[in-house]
Amino acid sequence: MEYQIAADSLKDRVILVTGAGEGIGRQAAISYAAHGATVILLGRTVAKLEAVYDEIEALGYAQPAIIPLDLQGATKQNYDDMAETIEGQFGRLDGVLHNAGLLGVMSPFDQLGEDTFDDVMQVNVKAQFLMTQSLMPLVKKAEDGRIVFTSSTVGHQGRAFWGAYSISKFATEGMMQILADEMSNTNVRVNAINPGATRTAMRAKAYPAEDSSELKTPADIMPLYLYLMGPESKDVNGQCIDAQPKRKPGAA
Repeated sequence: MEYQIAADSLKDRVILVTGAGEGIGRQAAISYAAHGATVILLGRTVAKLEAVYDEIEALGYAQPAIIPLDLQGATKQNYDDMAETIEGQFGRLDGVLHNAGLLGVMSPFDQLGEDTFDDVMQVNVKAQFLMTQSLMPLVKKAEDGRIVFTSSTVGHQGRAFWGAYSISKFATEGMMQILADEMSNTNVRVNAINPGATRTAMRAKAYPAEDSSELKTPADIMPLYLYLMGPESKDVNGQCIDAQPKRKPGAA
């Protein structure tokens, strides 16, 4: 599908991107900035966030902000403090892209460790639940609020060996649908993206023998990320949209 996005569609919007240090999060932050947004870069590795910050500044876009936070250990208080800081510094929050995620370990179900399960659910589900709760009052104040979650093909159809990751993405889609239904009569639109097979470090970990040169890059799938964050998607709510056409069976 061709998504029509105006060059300045995100002008004056403030958008938080989690997992902004690399991969899809990095590209989304740059693309949002290129379309006029002020982006808040959230991630656990300061050096990576600083590199994205410098890149956005060098391109002449609006000055971004950095929030170093490890979702593994963050608490409800951390998210409440973050919301207060964002409101104090920017006075608003128009959009949130929940992009950060943890793959965990690919293993048979009966060999999946409890620690691995807990880690994946903490980052991919609980952290997003708590963060969204803290940020909702701000997003609700926006004229055209957006919350975008990240799902996966294995969040629609369970697949052998994908264990905790697949379970976490089923949970993510459920969380998105619940929130979208609750927000249906407001100015906030809540959706999810399935990026599909994309050239990222997480994909390489899941498919180490794959030829990554045949995969779409994060930049290739940005039209959907821009569309769901901007005014053009005002009538789209509660949807999980695939960023790429369906691939042959076995692709994630």
